This record gives sequence, structure tokens and C-alpha cells, in this order.
Amino acid sequence: MDDTASTSSENLGNMPAEPVSQADDDGRFSRRNAAFYAIAAIGAVILLVVAYREPAPTSAVATDRLGPAPGEQVQQYLGDARASLGGADTDPHWALVSFAEYLTPQQIPAAAAGLRVSGVIQHVPVERVQTPVITVATPGGNEAAVNSGDAAAGLVAAQQFRDQRSAEIAHLTETRLRAGCACTAGLIVRGTLPQLRDLATQSGVRAVQALPADAVAGRFAVSPLLPGSTDTVTPNPDDGPVPTE
Repeated sequence: MDDTASTSSENLGNMPAEPVSQADDDGRFSRRNAAFYAIAAIGAVILLVVAYREPAPTSAVATDRLGPAPGEQVQQYLGDARASLGGADTDPHWALVSFAEYLTPQQIPAAAAGLRVSGVIQHVPVERVQTPVITVATPGGNEAAVNSGDAAAGLVAAQQFRDQRSAEIAHLTETRLRAGCACTAGLIVRGTLPQLRDLATQSGVRAVQALPADAVAGRFAVSPLLPGSTDTVTPNPDDGPVPTE
């Protein structure tokens, strides 16, 4: 309470009491009600802001995951990926193949070493520009994998963009993918542990991580290890100019 309010209270305390009319009572009651509702409204706004800024915790249901978690050390992930290939079972496993360098679509069939490719991860690398990471589901056969760049470009073209920079990034991404750029960052394949261990030794393969044999298709998350990630898995800075082509 400020000095003015304090002084006014003291003066009122020294004044002789006066009869209070019903109108005065009603006025004070109305003012109290107004103050109460104002405080309640402010409290509701505060609760709304807190709820918006701090969403309720998600459930603890575990989900299978391929790829490193945000903030994970790359060396830690590489070690975990190698460990995932241990075992003697001969059941087929879903696995993520990460490359040391980006591949062109035409290089995908050889890079898969004959394994069934069920997904291709496309990402247009641009220095200090955050471009989208796109996973294209592919049916059996090499043709769909080779055409995954065009499919990814179509997915980008179908999006709505919140600002001019996002639209420029999308245009650049679509243009380069349609031109057959070396933008393939990884593959989702299915094979036995012996096959996956052999694949992990192939030239240009940075890591192969397998899920347990009981993992269900479509029920696991994928976050690729991009070739540019060397220390900690963090988003690419987005403060550079967007090339026109």
C-alpha cells in the first residue's frame, strides 16, 4: 500500500462515525464484488498462461526409437548402435542406416546391400539454414527408393508456410530434391542381425542401429543421425541466408 492510501486511512480513522445508508452498503458491496471478480479474472488468466507454457506431462508409455535423441552425444549413440547388433537370433529386425556422407538417390540400392528398404530419409544440407528432414515410406523394390527424392519434394510442396523465410527454404528444398541432389541421409531397412552387421561394415556406412525383433512397423519413432552431426545432436543454426537455388 502506498503513502497516500495510508494517510487516507489514518484520517478516516480520526473522523467521527457517520450513519451509513443502505445505498452506501449496496455501493460498497458492489465494489467488493467488482474487486473479487477482477482478482478472479486475473487469476484465471495466470492459470491459462501457466497451462500454455507448461503443458501437462505426457504419459510414461515407452516407444521404440531409431536414431539419437536431441542433445545426445554422437559417440554415445554410435556405441549404442553397435551394441544393438549383438545377439544370435535370426529374426528380421527394423534398423536405421546412417551414412557418413549424403548419397544421391541412384546410390541407394547399392548402399542397402540387397536389404528391403522401407523408408528413405531426405535432407537438403545448407550451411546455417534449417531445412526439413523428410522420411519417405517406400514399398518393395529399388524404383521407389530411387524416386524418393521426388516424393520428398512433393511432400514439401504441399505444405503451408508461416512466413517468407519458410517459403524460401521450402522452395530451395523442393528444387534441389527434384534435381537429384546428394541429400539422402539414411535408410530404414529390414534384415537379420548377421545381415545388419555385414551392412555396418560397408564403405560409407556410419552406423546401423537395430530395434528388437518384436518392434512393430509404424510403431517406432525415427530421428536420423545426419552426416553433419559430429559432437552433440543439436538443430542446425538458422541464421544464414537462404540460397536462391
